[in-house]
Amino acid sequence: MTPTAKILLLGSGELGREFVISAKRLGCHVIACDSYAAAPAMQVADGFEVFSMLDGDALRATIEKHRPDHIVPEVEAIRTEVLAEVEAAGFHVVPSARAAQLTMNRDAIRDLAASELGLTTSTFEYAETREELHAAAVRIGFPLVVKPVMSSSGKGQSTVKDADGVDAAWDYAAAGMRGDRLRVIAEAFIDFDYEITLLTVRHKGGVAFCPPIGHRQERGDYRESWQPAAMSDAALASAQDMATRVVDALGGHGIFGVEYFVKGDTVIFSELSPRPHDTGMVTLISQSLSEFDLHARAILGLPIPAIDVPDASASAVLLADRDAADFEITGLADTLTPPDPATAIDARIFGKPVTRPYRRMGVTLAKVAGGTTDDARAAAVAAAAKLSIEYRA
Repeated sequence: MTPTAKILLLGSGELGREFVISAKRLGCHVIACDSYAAAPAMQVADGFEVFSMLDGDALRATIEKHRPDHIVPEVEAIRTEVLAEVEAAGFHVVPSARAAQLTMNRDAIRDLAASELGLTTSTFEYAETREELHAAAVRIGFPLVVKPVMSSSGKGQSTVKDADGVDAAWDYAAAGMRGDRLRVIAEAFIDFDYEITLLTVRHKGGVAFCPPIGHRQERGDYRESWQPAAMSDAALASAQDMATRVVDALGGHGIFGVEYFVKGDTVIFSELSPRPHDTGMVTLISQSLSEFDLHARAILGLPIPAIDVPDASASAVLLADRDAADFEITGLADTLTPPDPATAIDARIFGKPVTRPYRRMGVTLAKVAGGTTDDARAAAVAAAAKLSIEYRA
């Protein structure tokens, strides 16, 4: 059988794993790439390559070796200038090389949103030295949120309460950055009511939206998400308008995770990822087509149907607490036993070969017929509590 498309996936974590499954269902041939062997997506792909995406020569050689129909980034730290070069040579980068270049760096996407598109954002400045961060803190004030311009899953992000914490924030950001750019964004802390992810699908037929996803974070990384998140009509319309403007500016087809802070009817743009979003794992149970299915369809130029969430749904993560290579995840049978007939429970175990402190190793999913998102959140958290990581050494 001739595959519908050959896909080179750059990054092979848990989000990549689910994307591979969705793409394989549509007949694609997928080569999964990452910096370590046996990464989650590699376990379900047709082939794999192990190299650092920051190694431009290795990235270019891998693209030339496989000559894919679609190059799909799934991580932040990539030599995006290579993507621009190969796109100019005729390869298709998802959603586009420009989108990858702008969104792999918080400063570039923030400049597009705030300066070029005029979207509402927090007050912010950039700093490339410890001294510049101190000066920015004086101008912006406290509390202050500091994070590397290139990182993932909240790494390097902290909230600074006063001047005494600036040095520690700089050191933490430097330690948590990805890539080789030592630059941070310092922004005023926003007194928000809640934060959401608006999964936005840009496809051949236009722009579509998943119902908004609420989420709770710790250490800058997601711990729970739920859908649909309650929003006023005015706030939702504002979020959708801003999302449309920014994804149209980036171009290309695929799913975008657009993050906002919300205060009343005021919506404040935070960040954007041009790929499936970790908080969107809830869509594995909430929607008939998950964010991964929608991403694959949009990339392949296939129709995107109406997107609906008929029942309140939620997700909760399973975290490791130490470094280990010999471990077992237990309790799955109890986890998958629903507490009542109205509640559906599911789980994903990511298959990561090693644990690290605060590393996501799995996620539980809950859907409650006729219930509320609070009901779904409670069910997902209770299910996650039944999972355990048993360390053997």
